[in-house]
Amino acid sequence: MKNHLSPYMQFTRQEWAGLRNAVPMTLTAEELTSLQGINEDLSMDEVSEIYLPLSRLLNYYINNCFSRQAVLSKFLGKSQKIPYVIGIAGSVAVGKSTTARVLQALLTRWPEHRKVALVTTDGFLYPNRYLEERGIMNKKGFPQSYDIKKLINFVADVKSGQSEVKAPVYSHLVYDIVEDEQITIDSPDILILEGLNVLQGSINYAQANNRVFVSDYVDFSIYVDAQLPLLHDWYVNRFLKFRAGAFSDPNSYFNHYSKLPEQEAVNIANRLWREINELNLIENILPTRERASLILTKGKDHKVDCVQLRK
Repeated sequence: MKNHLSPYMQFTRQEWAGLRNAVPMTLTAEELTSLQGINEDLSMDEVSEIYLPLSRLLNYYINNCFSRQAVLSKFLGKSQKIPYVIGIAGSVAVGKSTTARVLQALLTRWPEHRKVALVTTDGFLYPNRYLEERGIMNKKGFPQSYDIKKLINFVADVKSGQSEVKAPVYSHLVYDIVEDEQITIDSPDILILEGLNVLQGSINYAQANNRVFVSDYVDFSIYVDAQLPLLHDWYVNRFLKFRAGAFSDPNSYFNHYSKLPEQEAVNIANRLWREINELNLIENILPTRERASLILTKGKDHKVDCVQLRK
């Protein structure tokens, strides 16, 4: 029985898939392969049953938002392009990045041909040297590891309609901010902002003394969810795949892990999950789930079993 007190409407996978309403598939199998994460096997069924209905819903919301903007522009006597901001949050290894890339591809292909930019909040982490100086390298991804003021200023500038807003670049290869490198967000119709901290607020950044947070600028937010045992398994499996791939690059920050015996690598991955990522999830990420506009709950094989949409 569905809980009528819940702020969410709940849909089974089958019920949600029925809301696609003949939206055409615009991605090829090859494109889909390029969009999925290292630890996922994203299928056409997943896109057609989960992401096409979601893109249809988002298109309605975006159209409505832009219609309201037109009314306001008429009232104010000036035209201004304000991007629609979609936030995507969730645990490490849950597949946020894949969700963001798939939605970017689908929303770009709607008949309106909208310009969709994608930015991850990783770029707003403090550089490693800053974290090392303060003894918080083992807290990377926790609220205190982000330059939250820079992130809020970035989103505020985008949301105010400024053109050519710049964002810092983060490299997962070197596990650090890339100095003197930035990406330029130039007047998109839609900005997808993906990261652990997209839905966090004052309780997470009490030291920042801010009155506004990233979530204040987000028009629609998605939380990608899964049970802790699944997230743990996905994290360890992803770590082992990186060990056999990206970690073997001599320039990788984690190159030394590629030379370890597999069982030792598994032990390290378990420890990193338990002492850092699970702790951060429980303390700082999971409590933001109920702030989301929509929750995608995954089961085995990264397949979405349930969708909850805020009433």
